[in-house]
Amino acid sequence: MAGPVQSIERAAAILRLLAGGPRRLGLGEVAASLGLAKGTAHGILRTLQHVDFVEQDAATGKYQLGAALLHLGTSYLDVNELRSRSINWADALAARSGEAVRLGTPLEGNVLVIHHVFRPDDTLQTLDVGSLLPLHASSLGKVLLAFGTAPLEPALEVGLEAYTRHTLVVPEQLTRALAEIRELGWAAEVQEMSMGEAGVASPIRGHGGLVVGAISLSGPVERICDSQGRPRPSLITLLREAARAISRDLGATRW
Repeated sequence: MAGPVQSIERAAAILRLLAGGPRRLGLGEVAASLGLAKGTAHGILRTLQHVDFVEQDAATGKYQLGAALLHLGTSYLDVNELRSRSINWADALAARSGEAVRLGTPLEGNVLVIHHVFRPDDTLQTLDVGSLLPLHASSLGKVLLAFGTAPLEPALEVGLEAYTRHTLVVPEQLTRALAEIRELGWAAEVQEMSMGEAGVASPIRGHGGLVVGAISLSGPVERICDSQGRPRPSLITLLREAARAISRDLGATRW
């Protein structure tokens, strides 16, 4: 029987090292921690980066686990900085609003749900962690598109799928909606992904004010919206307060 493949063992060791804590590591730190030559460590990191298992911070050159690992299971979710710093605020938001809370980040032209707090009642609900949502038809996705966290052009190139008769499928309409979201600071979707359902979302910012994810409230349209089909201001206030709190924990300045 063939023995273990050394390069795979080393790649696994690097991934475990990066998963061991919330901070990013530089090339020298990775090499020294695992007893590898810098050239060897750099080659493995470049390969892992190519398949999106590792990401390199453009400003510092340091490495962290990549978003693609999120879709392989929940093990990385526990060390994902955005999720870990959001959990308490998301739980509190669900309790205060009475609605379901989701956190999302972009992944391969969709929104990846990285955390989900059930609506605090006795209704049957399904855990959505790991689910992929459409960018143009979800409040989470609209926030990511509006603030440039997810690129708009690829979505337009493949076409905007209609999930209901309310889905924005005309590029000009979506572009106008995204401009309004940037002005308001929050996004809504009312029966655009599923009839009878609505949601509102707000951006989560990290260092430098860059939007790194989004947080949303969602539920039956009659709970999220008023009789005119407009999102309830009280829910928007609670949502934006939670988004600001998470952003502060992630190092964002006042915004």
